[in-house]
Amino acid sequence: MTSPVTLFIQCLLDAFHPEACQSILDVFRRLNISVIIPEDQTCCGQPAFNSGYRREAGRAARHFLDVFQKADIIVCPSGSCVYMIRHHYPLLFQNDRVRLNQAREIGSRIYEFSEFLVDVLGIVDVNAAYSGRVTYHDSCHLARGLGIREQPRQLIRHVRGAELVEMPDSDRCCGFGGGFSFKYADISAALVDDKVNAILASGADTVVGCDMGCLMNIEGRLSRTGSAVRVMHLAELLVQGGITART
Repeated sequence: MTSPVTLFIQCLLDAFHPEACQSILDVFRRLNISVIIPEDQTCCGQPAFNSGYRREAGRAARHFLDVFQKADIIVCPSGSCVYMIRHHYPLLFQNDRVRLNQAREIGSRIYEFSEFLVDVLGIVDVNAAYSGRVTYHDSCHLARGLGIREQPRQLIRHVRGAELVEMPDSDRCCGFGGGFSFKYADISAALVDDKVNAILASGADTVVGCDMGCLMNIEGRLSRTGSAVRVMHLAELLVQGGITART
């Protein structure tokens, strides 16, 4: 691959889990893929959009389009952000033909991390190794919105030493949903309890996902129950135990 990847980092990863961001860079470095990270990137506008603040979401979306308009390939480690850009940007700009065309064009060039590795590059083995039983959580936007279910599992299955074990109802919502988790706290708590019980029922010692909001919600509940189950973004698993290629 000759074109560099332009990386769009989800806000939650940037603010709370920069180590996962570093893992993404390490995976790309292992694959000898050049990465560009625009310093003036900000939020895609999803939190505002989901809360009904269309004007504020539009402002963030216009900034995103301006920052990434020259990028050949955009990769984002968040299914919810990619869904926002592909599917909700056209709604935001349905009355602005210029921006609508921009949104559609950029929407065709942005990929979720696992989708990019498997569907674009055709890579399922990134030379990772991890000893443990791993279960996978299907986040709502990724699985239902983008139809990305098998790609992360293919990558996990090729991690040497890792055993993929499916949890019951792996695609049932964990209860995060951004503002949903505090606007409807009781429902959110019940959902994440169900998710944690499913994780424990799988017998896994590690739960992996592709959306940090879900993972933070799950990790918080696991920690409050005293569980030793580890929580990882997919990129963190894929960088485990591997050999970084020399460049």
